[in-house]
Amino acid sequence: MALRRSKIPRDAVHHPLFARVYARLSVAADLRGGVAAHREELLAGLSGRVIEIGAGNGLNFAHYPSAVSEVVAIEPERSLRRLAAQAALDADVPVDVVPGVAEALPVKAEAYDAAVVSLVLCSVRNLPRALAEIARVLRPGGELRFFEHGIGASRSLRGTQRALDRTVWPLLFGGCHTARDPLAAIAAAGFEIERHRRLHVPEKGLKLPSSPCVLGIARKPHPS
Repeated sequence: MALRRSKIPRDAVHHPLFARVYARLSVAADLRGGVAAHREELLAGLSGRVIEIGAGNGLNFAHYPSAVSEVVAIEPERSLRRLAAQAALDADVPVDVVPGVAEALPVKAEAYDAAVVSLVLCSVRNLPRALAEIARVLRPGGELRFFEHGIGASRSLRGTQRALDRTVWPLLFGGCHTARDPLAAIAAAGFEIERHRRLHVPEKGLKLPSSPCVLGIARKPHPS
């Protein structure tokens, strides 16, 4: 595994209360909210060396296809990292869970065939820097798989999301922001969007400020 020494403290992100709540809600969302099927779609067809940024409690691990030779899973929050390490033991592919933050990934440049972000770009502290780091660690032509929630389609929802982001939402949900536009940010970082689709989580029932999502594949371009 191509790791490098990071200047970021091991616990630069620490949300123990949110981590406990998230661990329970995420499992319920997978079982009853259809999120497990989205994880399966997100990871289908991957192969080679993969880095997952913001692995949370490791719910993606069970969905990696056998063609993946190695997953390095970055998780900054201590409680979630412990749960991810437990989930890694049951994965069908080798998974190494390590501390780190998206803005300073503790791995070497151009070391991975693919990167995965799953409901994490909403909470990184510096989104452009995080995406620049992902581009750094991907080989030319490498894939960025993304499943993220973000800005809504209607003006009223966008207004609500922005108001929540300025007030209570990040405080209650571990730094999460609902009004970010992950698709635009990925394109602005220089990735080529190959395909994507928009969806809602949950697909039926009550819609939340975090319900609008986008799932797709982008690619780091080869040097011209």
